[in-house]
Amino acid sequence: MTYKHTQVGYLMIYVLIAVIALFGFIIKQDPGAPWPAIIVMVFTVFVLTSFTTLTVIIDNQYLRIKFGYGLFRKKFALDQIESVKATKHKWYYGWGIRFCPSPKMWIYNISGFDVVEVVMKDGKTYRIGTDEPEKLAGSIK
Repeated sequence: MTYKHTQVGYLMIYVLIAVIALFGFIIKQDPGAPWPAIIVMVFTVFVLTSFTTLTVIIDNQYLRIKFGYGLFRKKFALDQIESVKATKHKWYYGWGIRFCPSPKMWIYNISGFDVVEVVMKDGKTYRIGTDEPEKLAGSIK
């Protein structure tokens, strides 16, 4: 069974555009090439573009996730997955890559509150954001 789906984080794209506009305004105010502002802008744009999409790929061996162009990625061996369920998480769990201490889990989410909770045989819990939770959960099972 193979599965591939990319979710677009539109809010992150809007934030990226706003950051580019802000730095463009700052640089335009001082045409003397303010290199610190340019370096910070390039770094910020590089990091933000990493979180504009979340791609989930399932093949015969692995569940793989990657943000953007793949700087941030994770893979899970399918034979090490104990259970899977589609669920929703609370707004305060946030987006991006984060560790939540209570309940103890890692979250990989780009947008929205629909997630698939994956519990591994070693007891670790992960939540993967998606805009098609039932289809993703079914593909993992």
